[in-house]
Amino acid sequence: MRVQLFSSAATIGAALAVSIGGGGGLATSDDGPSKTAGAGLSALMGEEVIRPYEAARLAKQASFGPSPALISTIIAKKSAAAWLDEQFGLSSSTYADLATKPVPGNYCVPLTGVSLSNCNWENFSAVPVQMRFYTNAVNKDDQLRQRVAFALSQIVVASETEVHSAAGLATFNQILLGNAFGNYRDILKAVTLNPYMGDYLDMADSNKAQPNENYARELMQLFSVGPVLLNPDGTPQTDNTGATIPTYSNTDVKEVARALTGWTYARFNDPSLIEYHNRDFSKPMEMYSARYDTGAKTFLGKTVPAGAAQQANVDAVVDAVFNHPNTGPYICKRLIQQLTIANPTPAYVGRVAAVFADNGSGVRGDLKAVVRAIYLDSEARTVSQLPGKVKEPVLLATSLARAIGLTTDGYAFTLRDTAMGQAPFRAPSVFNFYPYEFPMSQGAGLVSPVSKLMTPPTIMARHNFIYDWTISGDATRSEYQRQSTISYAIGTTPDWTTWESNGTDDGKTIDRINLVMLNGTMTSGQRQSLLTAMAAIKNTDPALQARKRAQTALYIVASSPLFQVDR
Repeated sequence: MRVQLFSSAATIGAALAVSIGGGGGLATSDDGPSKTAGAGLSALMGEEVIRPYEAARLAKQASFGPSPALISTIIAKKSAAAWLDEQFGLSSSTYADLATKPVPGNYCVPLTGVSLSNCNWENFSAVPVQMRFYTNAVNKDDQLRQRVAFALSQIVVASETEVHSAAGLATFNQILLGNAFGNYRDILKAVTLNPYMGDYLDMADSNKAQPNENYARELMQLFSVGPVLLNPDGTPQTDNTGATIPTYSNTDVKEVARALTGWTYARFNDPSLIEYHNRDFSKPMEMYSARYDTGAKTFLGKTVPAGAAQQANVDAVVDAVFNHPNTGPYICKRLIQQLTIANPTPAYVGRVAAVFADNGSGVRGDLKAVVRAIYLDSEARTVSQLPGKVKEPVLLATSLARAIGLTTDGYAFTLRDTAMGQAPFRAPSVFNFYPYEFPMSQGAGLVSPVSKLMTPPTIMARHNFIYDWTISGDATRSEYQRQSTISYAIGTTPDWTTWESNGTDDGKTIDRINLVMLNGTMTSGQRQSLLTAMAAIKNTDPALQARKRAQTALYIVASSPLFQVDR
């Protein structure tokens, strides 16, 4: 731990303790956005335009962090809607190649020493998939697809803490990435028959003699209908005593579990179905008819007749949860909380849920239409005076990286994320890294889900990360170097040359930071404080001085609540 960071950082200049990091309210610059900035598209001589600060705020919500290039792209499209349309057509990120490399469970057994460690790392850990995730998040152009897929991965959770197969983890996450703008029913069906999920929640090898209820329960509780009946706007329904009404019963869980019996893993070379090591996590599960319950089942008001085929049972379960009136408001509220604001009004949830129910062409579950509705809603486009949305650790890391300008193979991020409380695809349970209803301290009923991860150790880890990648963020950092044991590694390289090119024009550096990191909300007082802190940095090398001044300003802003809480 670097407890001395706070005191050593203070020597940079007295401005480290000024208002740049203080206060919880929305800061507004003299010439930046007003309290209602981003309330919609501006009109300029009858032509549709989107202002730079509006573009930066949209990028903050719909990408893994604004960058000058992304902001310019959004401005060039002239509207949020046009940029979304462009993003819907992009699909440069993938896990598909990693999914084509499944190996038997005893693949590494003949090896020893470093070779054994490397083999296990490559095939039976999350790191190769995490590296790809960070590489895509920082460097690829299909930012919206990735953000939505990451949100889905925190709703439909399968964690590498329990199932150790890199190819399996890649296969599972390719479902979410590939269907991020598809139909939610397709996700539910693919996930139900996915072996990684089958192992994680025990549907694989569930037997009619004693059906496993784990997946059946979580499918309803977390992936679709939710635990209590909802109104179309996501508010809970109540009975005549004021109590909430359960969405499903324990009998429903048991009946769904029966309907999902008789599925097992595909195997390499089609060996015995009881052979453990030859499970192929890259292919959908297969039928094992001897374990299938052929009897009639009734769940969620639907009945599957006796003798119905196994696939028909799966389809009936998926259709029952997908078409349930709860699924739209339940899933849409979770997506809103992941993508835009932590405390959406019932009206916002209701508007998006209505699109889930019908995209305007009679189609239910169209995620492209849902995502469009989430981002174009007036509540998302208006800067709110309500408490904002705390950056989760992954977004903190990627946003800082994209603000600085990094190219990366992702490995450096995997050395930092666990300490901050969020390593992608390694949630501690099926309930994700944090509960969606986690209360905000002194929040008068408001929630702040990500605040669950804000503990003394994780707060220190966040601060150390910011300090190390800004003040100490030169390209020579050891964690940035290429890992020689990883054949495809390129390491991490920060581009400080664009900052150095500002020379003695500290105002130009601050303008970039204000736009990219704060979407124009820096006050004149905060700007002056940064200028004072930067002026304290002296060096005879003009380029080095410009870089160190930029690093100082980046550190001050990134460690402040104005950056770490999105509004």
